[in-house]
Amino acid sequence: MTTATPPTGTGPLGKREARLAWGLLFPTIAIVSAVVILPLLAIFWISFKPIGLADLRPPAPVVREALRGADDDLRLEYRVRNSSQSEAIGGVTLSDVLPEGVEMVRADERCVFDGPAFTCDLGDLDGGARDEIEIFLTLTGDEGAVEQAAESSEPEVTGSGNNILTNFDFTLENFAKIFDGREFWGVMGVTLFYTVFGTIGALLFGLFAAMLLNKEFKGQGVLRGLYLFPYVAPVIAVAFAWIILFDPFSGSANALLIQMGVTESAINFFGERPLALIMVTVFEIWRYFPLSFLFILARMQSIDTDMYE
Repeated sequence: MTTATPPTGTGPLGKREARLAWGLLFPTIAIVSAVVILPLLAIFWISFKPIGLADLRPPAPVVREALRGADDDLRLEYRVRNSSQSEAIGGVTLSDVLPEGVEMVRADERCVFDGPAFTCDLGDLDGGARDEIEIFLTLTGDEGAVEQAAESSEPEVTGSGNNILTNFDFTLENFAKIFDGREFWGVMGVTLFYTVFGTIGALLFGLFAAMLLNKEFKGQGVLRGLYLFPYVAPVIAVAFAWIILFDPFSGSANALLIQMGVTESAINFFGERPLALIMVTVFEIWRYFPLSFLFILARMQSIDTDMYE
């Protein structure tokens, strides 16, 4: 008699379930990647690029067409410019078709005609450069129809430029500017103060709240809900409530302090240094201590009561 042994490894059913699980998880991964990870990677990519606001628009040739003059001076004008002020565009070409009712008399030597269609080779355009093409015409049809046809036609302009956002030229220039800036260490100090004291304060207040609610007493559920209010309330609403409460002109906090004799004049809590930083940090402690309170209380209530004995 043979002894039955359980199969080892993942069977066909387990593999199908695994594929189904990954298939159901894929939309979540894709959404998180699109919303969080990809913008974060784009920020890191741009941080190593020596770019300014003007470089956010990729270099491309821009053309503007206009029918000008009359009779013997009738001409089509094409004004081409480089949209970038710093990057050059190479191999710029302009293509269009003459409107019906006109014939070409003379044109720029850079243009080649094939019937009514023509192509002009403008070469390279430096950063911020402009160029102009003029084609002189003679009128053979109705002038109004010619103007309407000229306005409705869209010339095509092409060219290739080096897009600083997508090329592989990287530099540490941005980081050097940050570390050499006068405001860097001040901003770093504010960030460390806000982060360290905000986190420690939220943990300490969360611990105190968890210790208070770790005992059974009447009204415990109501008090727990009140403790969660700062975290679940809309941040815009509570921020405005704090601003109104501590307003130096009409705030209740200043009125109470003056009536109690703590201060002789109103205090601008959010307009003076370093008081503004302290108030913002206290606000964040008040906002996020319920989160640490929930986790700490859950761990405290999971401890076996026999351990206390």
